[in-house]
Amino acid sequence: QVHLVESGGGLVQPGGSLRLSCAASGSIFSINVMGWYRQVPGKERELVATTTSTSSTNYVDSVKGRFTISRDNAKNTVYLQMNSLKPEDTAVYYCTVDGTYLRGTAFHKWGQGIQVTVSS
Repeated sequence: QVHLVESGGGLVQPGGSLRLSCAASGSIFSINVMGWYRQVPGKERELVATTTSTSSTNYVDSVKGRFTISRDNAKNTVYLQMNSLKPEDTAVYYCTVDGTYLRGTAFHKWGQGIQVTVSS
């Protein structure tokens, strides 16, 4: 089994910053892609950013220049540094991890979700 634990969400004023973390633990052999999605009520879950095992990154246009995704492979942890936050960034943020179990099969896991609210 693989377990993801997210942290770092909360309430912040427009223009402020937050840093989300997501740590993966369990029977992990390797991790390939780690990423963050977000969802607001009534809308589909949206890809925010991803990073691969070679640290290649991808961002949705609306967060480019404001958000930075990074990872610590030794800790199986992915981060999302969010700067210049806007009210439209308000959502539940989910981390996602794609990897391989020790027994050799692939896995795709979602975190439980963490609320980010940008409001004055």
